[in-house]
Amino acid sequence: MIQVEGLTKRFGQVTAADAVQFTVERGDAFGFIGPNGAGKTTTIRMLATLLKPDAGTASINGYDIAEDPRGVRGSVGYMPDFFGVYDDMKVWEYLDFFAAAYRVPANKRPALIRDVLELTDLSDKRDEYVDALSRGMKQRLCLAKTIVHDPEVLLLDEPASGLDPRARIEIRELLQELCGMGKTILISSHILPELADLCNKIGIIEQGRLLMVGSVDEIWEQLEGGKQLVIRVRDRLQEACDFLAARPDIASVEIEEDAVHALYDGQPDQEHKVLKALVVAGFEVSSFVEQETDLESLYMRLTKGLVS
Repeated sequence: MIQVEGLTKRFGQVTAADAVQFTVERGDAFGFIGPNGAGKTTTIRMLATLLKPDAGTASINGYDIAEDPRGVRGSVGYMPDFFGVYDDMKVWEYLDFFAAAYRVPANKRPALIRDVLELTDLSDKRDEYVDALSRGMKQRLCLAKTIVHDPEVLLLDEPASGLDPRARIEIRELLQELCGMGKTILISSHILPELADLCNKIGIIEQGRLLMVGSVDEIWEQLEGGKQLVIRVRDRLQEACDFLAARPDIASVEIEEDAVHALYDGQPDQEHKVLKALVVAGFEVSSFVEQETDLESLYMRLTKGLVS
């Protein structure tokens, strides 16, 4: 659904996006992660046809962003990181305005507006004035505006920015519902645990360069080259560490928080042999688990906090 090839954008001497390249399949939820100034918004704005790239190309739903921007705009719903609202306009009028901008026929708009208000849980705010809504409700309204023309692809730039915890949870649940409807979603965010719950694929960007793309597990395996085992023994902790360090299927080992952290680099699905060897050697193993991979660890490993 989204094919990005060498997308580059410069502002004077600054390269905001440097030959960015990735693919998002139909139905994917792609998390676009990076520090402020990394190039996320610039890339998303190019995909939304709001910025012209200096080099490279991209297509969305088969439409080239340079050759057929009108086709792209009909296929995407774009939610910017900062959006304006209109004074003295009611919620339903706001949605009707954008539906008209997307050339939705007038006779179809009332039912469509009713549906998106119900989906975003704003039905009871239909006749409220937009500028009187809370921050969280404005975010939901902007998302309702983004999907009012039923696009196949959603480009969401920091949709949970500035929200309180409850509002963030509500936005996440709404995005999960949109994923369940088969929408293809590209979402940038700094709230990493929520991206991990929502996205099946991530791309980590810094200083305009895409560092890695793939699932969390795929990127972790590329970084570590194996699986991290956390092993606790009743005593002889240092001996257990030395014992594991001598094994050819253990790439590295260290003691951390009263446990042995061992990087397994042997045959897939053969980690049980490590446990068996410990038991045979007389170590009393109280726990033996594979460390859960988390998005924050990946992010900290890959990025250095640099900005363009």
